[in-house]
Amino acid sequence: MAIERIYLDWNATAPLLGCARDAMIEALSLPGNPSSVHAEGRSARTLVENARRAVGTLVGASPATVTFTASATEAANHLLSPVYRMGRSPISIGRLYVSAIEHPAIRSGGRFAADQISEIAVKPSGVIDLGSLTAHLMTHDVTSGLPLVALMLVNNETGIVQPIAEAAAIVHKHGGLLVVDAVQAAGRLPLSLDALGADFLIISAHKIGGPKGIGAVIARGEALMPDPLVRGGGQEKGHRAGTENVAAIAGFGAAARFMAEGLEIRNGEIAAHRDRLEQAMVSAAPDVLIYGRNEQRVANTSFFHLPGLKAETGQIAFDLEGVALSAGAACSSGKVGASHVLTAMGEDAAIGALRLSLGPSTTDAEIDRAIEVFSKVAGRRKLSGQAA
Repeated sequence: MAIERIYLDWNATAPLLGCARDAMIEALSLPGNPSSVHAEGRSARTLVENARRAVGTLVGASPATVTFTASATEAANHLLSPVYRMGRSPISIGRLYVSAIEHPAIRSGGRFAADQISEIAVKPSGVIDLGSLTAHLMTHDVTSGLPLVALMLVNNETGIVQPIAEAAAIVHKHGGLLVVDAVQAAGRLPLSLDALGADFLIISAHKIGGPKGIGAVIARGEALMPDPLVRGGGQEKGHRAGTENVAAIAGFGAAARFMAEGLEIRNGEIAAHRDRLEQAMVSAAPDVLIYGRNEQRVANTSFFHLPGLKAETGQIAFDLEGVALSAGAACSSGKVGASHVLTAMGEDAAIGALRLSLGPSTTDAEIDRAIEVFSKVAGRRKLSGQAA
């Protein structure tokens, strides 16, 4: 008999919500191009603008400041640009500053050359070191252009919430701009672009139950934007050329509306599942290391290491028992390697760690099964005295 599968890898991608699927099917039935002025085109445009409004509401921003992209990675490459414009006036960016725990989409630097990028340290706790940020900005060469800082609000591996509002105050004090990767925060934390102090946010549909292949840039205002990454027609107010993916955008909007409602209740339920799971993990294996447990985390994430168990071996062991989890971030085409996040925290990255991430549809029965599998995997490790 086949093992019933349990999906606990929501940080990699969330299952498609029914409301998002329905919105996409409706959109696929429309023949019109959203740039066309006839009735069919206007119908498609209405779906796009309704979704833009929903995405703006999710992050506490005006819909006019939302630009749709093909992914969060594209959004990052769009924003990490040495040239911005205030209206038609160019603004030079002299250097990019990113933290050591950023997603590869940010760490790669976008359109900046490698020698134009500086790395901000993090503390052993996994929290960005604001002293390091300050030190970098104090020595920034203002003659080269403005400093651009890119930081994540929630780390995709540890789930730790970063001090973005404090970082924003530091960045703006030194005349810089702040790009915030809110991909893992959207739908899991109340978001307000103004409260965060961000100049730009990045979010992704497939992390909140929308379709894969659609992301968004949300700006503080409409005047300041980077030079376009994708050029061509005048779609998205000229910021991102190409006919809009109406079906994906409609699904994004539906997921955003769903996630904006009942956030506090949903998070409470997910946190209860996560906490029960971690308590059982500690009972079954007192030597388990749970990263960020003493820091503020999003409710759904548990990043842990079992001494003596390699991450890749552990991932396979859980998968064979029917539990889908991750060995860190799902951004390397399935490759399991050393975690740059653990390295930045001063941990031995070679040991690796496993990430369980939950979602709104995670059940008590699934947590029971995950605890059972964890105990089994941990027990094998202890019986053999080596990796399972």
